[in-house]
Amino acid sequence: MKSVYLLFLLIGLTACVESKESRLQKFLIKGNNEISNKNFDRGIVYYKEAIRMDPCFTEGLNNLGTALFQQGKFDQALTRYQEAINCDPDYLPTFYNRANTYYELKEYFSALKDLERIEASRPDTAIVYFIKGLVHTKLRNFDLAKTSFENAFKLEPDNVEFLVNLANVKYYLKDYDGAIADLNSTIKLDPSEANIYNTLALIAIDQNELEEALKQVNKALELVPNEPYFMNNRGYIYLVQNKLEAAVEDINASLSADPENGWAYRNKGVYYLMKEDYSNAERLLTQANEMESFIDKIHFYLGMAYFKNGKQALACEQFLLSEEAGDGMLTTDLIKMCQ
Repeated sequence: MKSVYLLFLLIGLTACVESKESRLQKFLIKGNNEISNKNFDRGIVYYKEAIRMDPCFTEGLNNLGTALFQQGKFDQALTRYQEAINCDPDYLPTFYNRANTYYELKEYFSALKDLERIEASRPDTAIVYFIKGLVHTKLRNFDLAKTSFENAFKLEPDNVEFLVNLANVKYYLKDYDGAIADLNSTIKLDPSEANIYNTLALIAIDQNELEEALKQVNKALELVPNEPYFMNNRGYIYLVQNKLEAAVEDINASLSADPENGWAYRNKGVYYLMKEDYSNAERLLTQANEMESFIDKIHFYLGMAYFKNGKQALACEQFLLSEEAGDGMLTTDLIKMCQ
């Protein structure tokens, strides 16, 4: 009996003298375990307990921000990351996480500022160049995006995601041969990467090879069935082929899976243009334009909706933006109308 008593006494003494740092780490580990099991609410409770003990517990603030980020609560995540940075301006993981949050909130210049802060201290961090590439792509700075993806791939030459995104930006630059070469290299690395075939489909659309485009996007959908971006792209191919009912079925399925995809609203707007329902076309194309600044040919299609609804001044404003974006869609008659 005496030995048992001593055991409990020692445990009690250990608990009494347990350091604050040790208790913070226990809460952190418990929170991390819950988050890894997708128990976000329970993980957040543990992080908040740690922060209650130490309001400047940087790791706890950072991880709490990440838990909120994973729930799509980007504004709340941003607040926690800011608190972590205020407590420790040299804690680089939080700058990376805040950059990702700014990206989701479409605050692209703020994201770049954080990424450049990390790059200045850790110039050999591939993921920083990759995220910079994504940000520059959203800003339509395609040459800068290309350089960023190239830098990322140099540091991690087996990273399929880096190479696919490099191919994507070459597609935006209309360097189709370069994009196809990169995608063929990616197939050798991982032929099961569905985005390869989606990008090959986009290239084929631009080259007016619609059957090839359909073949490639169907490959992508075989690998990832019901993926909303792939369905939306197939819907666009059907639009170009004038298969309107097949098109709207795919576009509606895409919107049902992801109601935040501005490209799908663009395609639904194009569908209504082709159905000569110009009121709905204008409504959806306006919504797409407001949702996402980087949507291919959005200004041309919105201009056409305005034109068909008798709003010539608004139409010409959009046609000018379309020309500045390099769409190459305006006819001679439309150009003359806006002169």
